[in-house]
Amino acid sequence: MRITRSQEQWQTIIDDQQTSGLTIIDYCQQQQLSTSSFYAVKKKLGLTSGNFVRAKITQQVEILEAQGSITLTMGKANVCLPSTTSATYLSQLLRALVL
Repeated sequence: MRITRSQEQWQTIIDDQQTSGLTIIDYCQQQQLSTSSFYAVKKKLGLTSGNFVRAKITQQVEILEAQGSITLTMGKANVCLPSTTSATYLSQLLRALVL
């Protein structure tokens, strides 16, 4: 039996998958969703990004000494940021530099 879902329901499903830590295939199997439908709706909603790769944390590490700064080097350019720079800002900066 086919289940019809609203755009809001699909958005919630996609958000849940992204925060689950599971791959799309594993998430869809767990939730009994069609992976082809998942990908089709994600594309329809404009949520696909060909060059974004979600990283998965495989090991937690403890920081023993606080870092003074974060330095990004691209070619001859260096960008120094305080170690308190938010992850959100850092990810936006990295996306802008890669494009």
